[in-house]
Amino acid sequence: MDWMEMLRSLRDCLGMFGRRAGLAGRWMAGVVLCCGMAAVAQVSTGSAVGTASQTDRMAAVEQAVAQNTAAIAKAQAAADNSWMLTSAALVLMMSAPGLALFYGGLVRKKNILGTMMQTFAMMAVITVLWAVVTYSLAFGTGNAFIGGLHNMFLRGVGLAPDPAYAATIPLQTYMVYQLMFAIITPALITGAFAERMKFSAMLLFMVLWAIFVYSPMAHMVWGVGGFLNASAVGMGGLAGRFPCLDFAGGTVVHVTSGVSALVTAIYLGRRLGFPQKAFMPHSVVLSFVGASLLWVGWFGFNAGSALGAGGLATTAFVATQFGAAAGALGWAAAEWIRNGKPSALGGISGAVAGLVAITPASGFVRPMDALWIGLIAGIFCFFMVVKVKNMFGYDDSLDAFGVHGSGGTMGAILTGFFANSVVNPIFGAGKATGFFEGNHGQVLNQVVGVGIGWTISIVGTLILLYVVDKLVGLRVSEDDERVGLDLSQHGEEGYDWEGA
Repeated sequence: MDWMEMLRSLRDCLGMFGRRAGLAGRWMAGVVLCCGMAAVAQVSTGSAVGTASQTDRMAAVEQAVAQNTAAIAKAQAAADNSWMLTSAALVLMMSAPGLALFYGGLVRKKNILGTMMQTFAMMAVITVLWAVVTYSLAFGTGNAFIGGLHNMFLRGVGLAPDPAYAATIPLQTYMVYQLMFAIITPALITGAFAERMKFSAMLLFMVLWAIFVYSPMAHMVWGVGGFLNASAVGMGGLAGRFPCLDFAGGTVVHVTSGVSALVTAIYLGRRLGFPQKAFMPHSVVLSFVGASLLWVGWFGFNAGSALGAGGLATTAFVATQFGAAAGALGWAAAEWIRNGKPSALGGISGAVAGLVAITPASGFVRPMDALWIGLIAGIFCFFMVVKVKNMFGYDDSLDAFGVHGSGGTMGAILTGFFANSVVNPIFGAGKATGFFEGNHGQVLNQVVGVGIGWTISIVGTLILLYVVDKLVGLRVSEDDERVGLDLSQHGEEGYDWEGA
């Protein structure tokens, strides 16, 4: 029974009572009836208000959920952006002071400023070049082998994210993060020709190398539609034809720089007096500090390549630490067995070798696999520096090839064995990633990626060295080499012994 039916029943009852009770009864019945109508009206109004309030509450809840979702997304984007900017700064720290100190301590004291200046110059020159053209060539829309010129002068590179690269950070953040890789890669090559290349020749060679070697390799591995880009599988055409797993630069950074370093060292020839004369580091202390800074900065290098502050960054961070530690122990153990004692220089060299090797694998492997990769790399790079270098007699001054070229090659191939979909299902849910998981063809993909890296580095570097040599000359004169790069190239000395 609804409220109107109840009101009619009350009216009928009161009417009957009023007829029997006379005037007074009718008056009382009227009063009761009015009260009843008022009560019914109040109840009806309350019901309507209650229905309206419930609708408003549901709308408010939906609005709150939408606001919370937007706030969470905004907070995630802010966290990711903060981590990526921090990672960019860490990678820049790897160049200077990290690499500058590491290489600077390994040369003779008359060449410390010249050596450090080469790394510092890359921070300035490559930054300008990146803004003008090389970012566009590496990450702009193009074909499977090289990007286009659409993003020259950073046109279209703003604060909005580009989902093709990173959905939660500004494209400018992604651009500046990748810039730090472009800076340190050519700087690594300088270790091979330390103490004997003209500063002017170095600048010209590095500009050309960044355009014709680094940019196409970076596009093939990381660029949208790249020939070796594992994320481009299924796009059609040549995109992702040989999906090479390279999380943070094993092929793009270390293979290209290390192999180019070897070619440059051979093309330039040996330093005066090599190998009859021993070229001892003038300050292992500086190198020790530099290597330690490299280790710390490498967390931005690898964990930052997750492009966000999530679980994948944690995985890469842990793998980086484990790979470096195992590399240091592997090199030190091999040296201890061969020489009867482990050296400080061997320890830091092994750590760098482990870091190099874990770089391509850091976002694909489990922690215990990272230990194996670092250990193998430490021993292998020790063998390349101590045995192979002496066997062939090339003057790779600071072992850029022995550590970066060899370690990068080994690490890239080992990534194909140890990569696991539990860590990173890059090929899709339920699909195996590496050899030990069941994807046996991945090792071949890694070998193809390494082979392309070696080929473009050898051919490109030889051509560029020939061009630069004809234009400005590559090597300093014998007199300038004896004086040292500090005075002959920059007119100053790193140490003022008389003033001290």
